[in-house]
Amino acid sequence: MIQRPKGTNDVIGGGANPYLENLFQALMDRYNYEYIRTPIFEASELFHRGVGETTDIVTKETYDFVDRGNRKMTLRPEGTAGVVRSYIENKIYGNPSIPFKCWYYGPMFRYERPQSGRSREFYQFGVEVFGSNDPLTDAEVISIPVNIYKMLALKGIKVNINSLGDEESRNKYREALKKYFKSHLKDLCEDCKTRYNKNPLRILDCKEDANKKTIKEAPVMLDYLNEGSKLHFEKVQEYLKTMNIEYQINPNIVRGLDYYTHTVFEVEADIEGFGSQNVLCGGGRYDGLVKSLDGPDTSGVGFALGMERLISALDLSGINFENVGIDAYVVPLEESAKKVALALTNDLRLNGFIIDMDYMDRNLKSNFKQADRLKAKFIIIIGEEEIKNGTLKVKCNKTKKEEVIEFKEIMVYLHEKLSGCDCGECKH
Repeated sequence: MIQRPKGTNDVIGGGANPYLENLFQALMDRYNYEYIRTPIFEASELFHRGVGETTDIVTKETYDFVDRGNRKMTLRPEGTAGVVRSYIENKIYGNPSIPFKCWYYGPMFRYERPQSGRSREFYQFGVEVFGSNDPLTDAEVISIPVNIYKMLALKGIKVNINSLGDEESRNKYREALKKYFKSHLKDLCEDCKTRYNKNPLRILDCKEDANKKTIKEAPVMLDYLNEGSKLHFEKVQEYLKTMNIEYQINPNIVRGLDYYTHTVFEVEADIEGFGSQNVLCGGGRYDGLVKSLDGPDTSGVGFALGMERLISALDLSGINFENVGIDAYVVPLEESAKKVALALTNDLRLNGFIIDMDYMDRNLKSNFKQADRLKAKFIIIIGEEEIKNGTLKVKCNKTKKEEVIEFKEIMVYLHEKLSGCDCGECKH
């Protein structure tokens, strides 16, 4: 039997996924962010240049292939680089309405060891903002995942922030790290020894060496910020306080991608059973990324949220999204009633009702059981007598109370009942 690839999942029935997708859409409408969709695969060069040659994503985890035109392609491992490419290629920077604020949702791919909340094919929701270097934008972006978690009633949410400063600050810090780690190379893993020459900041993000004394006693980025970078970071904190968003400064946050500058952040959840992999989302500012990919010098800031990690947090918190059921289940009693039942089902669906019908020629008792399984609020029964009289039998599936109504009144009847049924159970 052919099985799904390791590190992937079949999603059957949706569970929390449809609810969360609708939540993202509704919240982004409120924030006035546009939807953007980019290809699942892109030229490999985009990720090598955009994400960074020294990141584990590019060196170890990307799904690379050569297409029939002998072009090197890569399944996208993250969303930002593709959005930046689209921003440049479609000349969105020429739009006078700035900043350009957008959001995306879709699958990403990384070849890594599957574990709880981490798969090789995973879904991300993310936002990007281009054109504003104001710390106000950083604070707004941070507020989005915080508000999502509040709306989902997740507890134990913690916002961690740090600053990587501008290019000048980063260069000073990079030299300080090289000087410090030069005498500690023997304590580092082989990957970090390579990072020492290419990008010493990546040593701080190493999972293997994270708890070593050498890493914990390394110089802190905040001590190397110039005045401009300090002011930017202070403003971000002021704006977070204005929105009553609690946060803590964590100098160890550098994020796993090379393109970040100034503000970086992570949101984690202190949930029993969540384990050490408790970061729900992360992001930050990337003011040099657009220019590095041959676009104009444009500021950028964004974040990404992993769906699998979020759903795991919701499950551990006991927050469930059960199927609320359908509005009505239509039962044709005879073959001659099927066309009428089908036409009615179609009309009800077009008018906004959630409807299903019997396709299996079940008897009435079996159809009542099927209506229970579908959590139908009402059962509509159509037989030869109903067709002859132009009526319908409508049964409240909670009280079991049955009424005969005029066929032409079904729309109004369902609307009124679903808005405030006498049984108190049918109301949406």
